[in-house]
Amino acid sequence: MNEIYSDRRERLRPMIQELGVDGYLVLHPANRFYLSGFELHDPQCNESAGCLLLRPQGRDALCTDPRYQDAAGRVWPKDDIFIYRQDKLKNLVRFFGQSGIKTLGFESGSMSYQTYQTLAESLEMVPSKGLTEELRKVKDPEEIERLQDSCALNHGIFAQLPALLQTGVSESALAWNLETLFREGGASELAFDCIVAFGPNAALPHSLPGQELLAENQPVLVDMGGRKRSYCSDQTRTLWHGSKASGFFLGTLELVQEAQNMAIQAIRPGMELRELYAVAYDFFAGQGVEQYFTHGLGHGIGLETHEFPGIGPQSVGKLETGMVITVEPGLYYPGWGGVRWEHMVQVLEDGARVF
Repeated sequence: MNEIYSDRRERLRPMIQELGVDGYLVLHPANRFYLSGFELHDPQCNESAGCLLLRPQGRDALCTDPRYQDAAGRVWPKDDIFIYRQDKLKNLVRFFGQSGIKTLGFESGSMSYQTYQTLAESLEMVPSKGLTEELRKVKDPEEIERLQDSCALNHGIFAQLPALLQTGVSESALAWNLETLFREGGASELAFDCIVAFGPNAALPHSLPGQELLAENQPVLVDMGGRKRSYCSDQTRTLWHGSKASGFFLGTLELVQEAQNMAIQAIRPGMELRELYAVAYDFFAGQGVEQYFTHGLGHGIGLETHEFPGIGPQSVGKLETGMVITVEPGLYYPGWGGVRWEHMVQVLEDGARVF
């Protein structure tokens, strides 16, 4: 695996050279992990496990604090690990100076203003956006295999969902049962908090599970995903709980699945992202229900649940071979509920493959 991370850094290096900087600071946790194999997560939202200092030429450095010294040494050459202690930024500035860094590129979306101000007192700061994400958008064979494995776990749990839909169960209790199944199936954690929505709550695309109890004859929307072998899954299904599904539910489900199928069939490398969104939207418009399609068609997925590309009406970019995206059209009716159906899809040279 160390060769994979090294190869990724080498692919990033020409982009760093184009910035014209002495070093490039990687702060975003998923990018840090993608390039080094070190710590996919920061421990808390106000703490950091560390950062990477990449060089246009020469040796890179992994910077972290004493809590992670042993963990860092397992994935990174010990001579190239810098351990900062108290006054992290002051120590980093000193280390950057000793390393000959005068101009520092950085991920503009991941650096706090306070950190920027402190570093800018000693360094010329050069913001950049999306360098590592440019690499991450196309998955390599190892990533594809891990995503398939994570998705397979998700499929297995969805197969158990009908038996868990017992009248009187609460949304929160069902969400906990699903999380338990992910853990028992080998997931290290959830990719995101399970969305479990009964009846009218299913009209909220990101409804939070509450104490609502499952009643007869209503839709049940479940959107869930786990993280297995560091990679995420994300799938949604909408089922009917009751003896006989209503005609409105069946008709809505049919429209949603048809829009999804049309979008998947249309996928080709080089296709504009907003054009893929338009396939689903235009179909819904032809049925007179486009106002109930209230979100984008999908998103990239990998180390994070939501990655580039986003697939919406204003999205800029094109599909590329090797991307893995979700395709998840939905229709939402306040007071009644909603229907969403989601697949994870790999973009192939001649189309697409559903995981």
